[in-house]
Amino acid sequence: MPPSTTQDAFPGLPDFDSITATDIVPLTEALIARSRERVAALEALDSPDFDSFVVPFEELRHDVSRTWSPVSHLQMVRNSEIWQTHYLEALGLLAAFQSELAQNTRLFTTFETLHNALEADADHEQRALLEHALRDFRLAGVALSDDDKARFRALSQALSEDQASFSSNLQQSGDAWHWHTNDADDVASIPDTFLAAAARAAEQAGRDGWVFDLAQPTYMAVMTHARSRDTRKRFYTAWLTRAADTGPHDAKWNNAALMSRILGHRTEMAQLLGFDNYAEYSLAPKMAGSVDEVVGFLKDLAQRSMPTAHRELAELQLLAGHELAPWDLAFYSERLREQHYAISEEQVRPYFPAGRVMDGLFGLAERLFGLSLERSEAPSVWHDSVEFIVVRDAGGEIMGSFYTDLYARAGKRAGAWIDECIVRKALPDSSALPVGYLVCNFPPEQPDAPSLLTHDEVVTLFHEFGHMLHHLLTRVGYPSIAGINGVPWDAVELPSQFLENFAWQYDVLRQCSGHYQDDTPLPRVIFDRLAAARNAGAGLRMLRQLEFSLFDFQLHARSDAAEPGVLEAVRDGTRADVALVPPPEWVRFENGFAHIFAGGYAAGYYSYKWAEVLAADAFAAFDEAGDVFDPGTAGRFRQHILEVGGSRDIHHAYVAFRGRTPRIDALLQQHGIEAA
Repeated sequence: MPPSTTQDAFPGLPDFDSITATDIVPLTEALIARSRERVAALEALDSPDFDSFVVPFEELRHDVSRTWSPVSHLQMVRNSEIWQTHYLEALGLLAAFQSELAQNTRLFTTFETLHNALEADADHEQRALLEHALRDFRLAGVALSDDDKARFRALSQALSEDQASFSSNLQQSGDAWHWHTNDADDVASIPDTFLAAAARAAEQAGRDGWVFDLAQPTYMAVMTHARSRDTRKRFYTAWLTRAADTGPHDAKWNNAALMSRILGHRTEMAQLLGFDNYAEYSLAPKMAGSVDEVVGFLKDLAQRSMPTAHRELAELQLLAGHELAPWDLAFYSERLREQHYAISEEQVRPYFPAGRVMDGLFGLAERLFGLSLERSEAPSVWHDSVEFIVVRDAGGEIMGSFYTDLYARAGKRAGAWIDECIVRKALPDSSALPVGYLVCNFPPEQPDAPSLLTHDEVVTLFHEFGHMLHHLLTRVGYPSIAGINGVPWDAVELPSQFLENFAWQYDVLRQCSGHYQDDTPLPRVIFDRLAAARNAGAGLRMLRQLEFSLFDFQLHARSDAAEPGVLEAVRDGTRADVALVPPPEWVRFENGFAHIFAGGYAAGYYSYKWAEVLAADAFAAFDEAGDVFDPGTAGRFRQHILEVGGSRDIHHAYVAFRGRTPRIDALLQQHGIEAA
């Protein structure tokens, strides 16, 4: 029987209020101690089989995941220096234990024996679980000598700690930067919402004028709208030198040494396992087959995009009347949109209160997948703006839940992401429904207005919600291959980028909009202008993403990546190839490139473009069906993509959904780039 109440459905939700910095290490030590007891029991089994060995191992990993999850989450949304100190100590302990577990030869041998004993018609989920487990053991160094195992463990632990330090430095350097001005010319044309917030910040500091922070929404508003070129350059400098020594930030947050160590750890780990470089190592569980295939894919996209980008840049320079610097691009791109399409992001912002957008998103989930989403109460949250959402299927069955944390604030990592709180589990003697975190950094609510989103921010919310559906709608019962787990990293962006397309449908935006003053939905005439401007600047944006992707992948494809000068040489070479407006020498974007130096996208940033091909081709299936809400197509997407987790080869799953292999044409068409 399904749970009758929300409380019954989600036992053991985290008590965020009770987790303090001094609790982290004891909590982690207790987790490791009980996990080691469970490992010892598995090792002592006389005749292990799937039920007596693999199922308890899944339970063990599920316990580790759900216990550590709120600690890791609070590190990203409520960080502080005291928290960071205790977190790093606990992270080192956990990383050492996880390496110890992943290199346990007795466990590996049992998994191998069980896999070899599988019958041809064995359960496909069990087969996939065992295959993933064996691959992960090997990639963790289970076959290494004892000395090399110890070295691999030390590197893995150091890598975890250095990545966490990178993220903390980036967050703290950004939080510490503020700019005060009394000159109205400095802030001319910055949207009123941000001016009002800056005026309140100045008043609270006992100063006249305006005090600005470097939160992402503020940065984007200034770069897009500030008439003063000096102001734009000031913010550009602060943003592109976070955690670096070439800008206005404290040198104690400089990430340069950490980047070198991170690259060194990764390269040595890969080489211990017989790979030449970390890029080769990273491709082992991905869709892409080789370094050359990825680089060729990215360079082909760049070549196709270059003519469009050159035309766009010429238009911007003509409008500006002078040679453009990097801090001019967003400003004149927005002026061009206003001039050519009579549309701007600030024009649509009043129509997108964050709460209304969420309601419309819930409606889209119901229309596409028959889901019902409702706000509920969680026993504990980490901030008073956090909401808890329960998701039910068409028949009323609770599928899962998620927390939303939508607004920017000090102590919170920049950007937008989802993460797992609890992974779905449906084992013989226990079960758990999936719970997730959906985090963004939208403008905070103001005394006289709710949080108001640009359309770009609406698209971001749709993107993260696509990830969340992938986590929540899985029907796989084994946690290690449920939801996002076990999905190749270069396919994990498929559901998120697929859902972005619905943020460009008027029927959807009408439901997601309501002017914050009179609840008027977005007028059709404004949407038509917005849609007409969709591909304005698409070539330049494509090249910018390809610059990031090529820098990341080509850097990690070097066996000498950590050597002095290599990072800079790869960065500068990539810019020379694809950046039409090269940044100044002092720009250190890499010091803030958390996706690859602190997140899961090392040698994997190309995944955004790789998966975008899949997403555009998948959405084209709805166009071919003649209805962007076609229930049959949506049902197939849910069945073959959202529900299968890592239990099925993603290429085969995609072909089952689409009826053929993916084609790049839909992506090029979506960006207004001509196919070859």
